[in-house]
Amino acid sequence: MAHKVSTSYLEDSLSLFHYYKKLAESAMEQVNDQQLFAALDPEMNSIAVIVKHMSGNMRSRWTDFLTSDGEKPDRNRDTEFEQPPATRVELLKLWNDGWDRVFSALEPLSDSDNERLVTIRGEPHSVMQAINRQLAHYAYHVGQIVFLAKHLNASGWRSLSVPRNKSADFNRRVLAGETSQR
Repeated sequence: MAHKVSTSYLEDSLSLFHYYKKLAESAMEQVNDQQLFAALDPEMNSIAVIVKHMSGNMRSRWTDFLTSDGEKPDRNRDTEFEQPPATRVELLKLWNDGWDRVFSALEPLSDSDNERLVTIRGEPHSVMQAINRQLAHYAYHVGQIVFLAKHLNASGWRSLSVPRNKSADFNRRVLAGETSQR
């Protein structure tokens, strides 16, 4: 992701949301269909279950973002951790639907909206607080997706950042303007 200097909180937040979406997608591209649904042990979630949970959270938090509680009455969070979609195509459809809701809610806003109040589980949050809450939540789960994908495809893994033992080469390329730092 190319780094762009910005003083707009919303612009920077949208950039980070796009970054985390792409990071998870780059990780998911490196696993086969069976690995998407693999859990390392009975207490762990598969990539597919994490995607289902994130999508459920996105639907709840970002639908009618400014006008209704971010915990929708029809959300059943517990079922997000059961029976994910059966195929990669269905899973990615769910994933993209969730992200479409994030971007549809945030793109029309301006920085003057940052102090508006929204509720999540009956508690007031400024728009900025609500965005921060979700950025942290999604970064956490994207980290899980990357970890699982790297573990499941260890021998074929292509680094999503600076590859191990390649820092000097990466720094040289950054200084030469061949890549971005973010």
